[in-house]
Amino acid sequence: MTTITASRPRTDSRWPDRLAPLAAGWLGLWGVLALVGTLTGAGYPFGANDPHGGDVNLLRLVPVELAAPLFAGVLLTAAVAALAMSRPAVRGPGPLRALLAGYGWTVAVVLTVVVPDARVLVILGYLPMLIIGAPFGWPPVDYADVFTWALFARFAALAGGLLLAGAVLTWQRRTAGACVGCGRDGTDRGWTTPAAAARWGRWAAGIAAAIPLAYASTRFAWAAGIPLGISREFLTEMQDTGLVWAGFGLGAFATAGAILTLGLVQRWGERFPRWMVGLAGRRVPVKLAVVPATLVAVAVTAASLGLFSQPEFWQGLSVAGGPALLWPLWGVALGAATYAYHLRRRGACRRCGRGRRDPS
Repeated sequence: MTTITASRPRTDSRWPDRLAPLAAGWLGLWGVLALVGTLTGAGYPFGANDPHGGDVNLLRLVPVELAAPLFAGVLLTAAVAALAMSRPAVRGPGPLRALLAGYGWTVAVVLTVVVPDARVLVILGYLPMLIIGAPFGWPPVDYADVFTWALFARFAALAGGLLLAGAVLTWQRRTAGACVGCGRDGTDRGWTTPAAAARWGRWAAGIAAAIPLAYASTRFAWAAGIPLGISREFLTEMQDTGLVWAGFGLGAFATAGAILTLGLVQRWGERFPRWMVGLAGRRVPVKLAVVPATLVAVAVTAASLGLFSQPEFWQGLSVAGGPALLWPLWGVALGAATYAYHLRRRGACRRCGRGRRDPS
């Protein structure tokens, strides 16, 4: 059975209290920019206004002349909602509370998994390669065509959605009388205990690790000269341009990601292994695993929505694209495995002190 290493209680953190003001400021800023873009007719970076991949974004289904003012209105309204959530905890009428929470969660989901698309996941996968290869002029890409205003806007939406989700969650906890830091309210839910999380977390981590390995296998096959799921002519073209090695790099990073995913349920995911000089034996900070894993889970889910909405994806589906069919499951499984890791290692809450008797 996996040994659980609980985190030590630390001094009180005010981060949960800052989420709503941060979300309000961020969404308000982008809402004003979107409003200016609506009035000037320039700056809306999605759909037909995005020549570098707007066709894989769900917002392409909404006409620009309607989407631009709607986007501005949603952002500004969400900013006001987040500002309202930053006020002292007063439990309002049930319908009003449900309406505010429902609107907040809806906007948060749209900003995190609808506005971003596959490009966010692609950049996260290629970024190490781009950074390492930039001094050597490889891969042969124009960075101005990669890091565009449209890409920046997608990451900005993702950040705003995550901030808003945190603000809504904190507000719901506060108005329900639960701890805003850990969500505990004095009742013990069986599936959230460390022992239970260890059980279902192992299943989730196994699924979340297997899917990227399936993706990596096709890229490794191409690097080995095997046209798995593609034509021999297309493989030859990729070999001539060097793209086959870019695919190999993505496969390598997918494999590394799968291994790190397994770390969510392994001992070395709680304490650094012996071969890590200077860190060996030290506790792995919980956020060091939770933050990047959550980001990847959200990015994978967003990418799958955009891809699945494309008729071209289904028309050209082959063995090479088959693993993408499992991306929604990958996103959910990785999110579940990450949450299980958090539940196992969160230990005693720094704010309310609950959880001190959790097994360790």
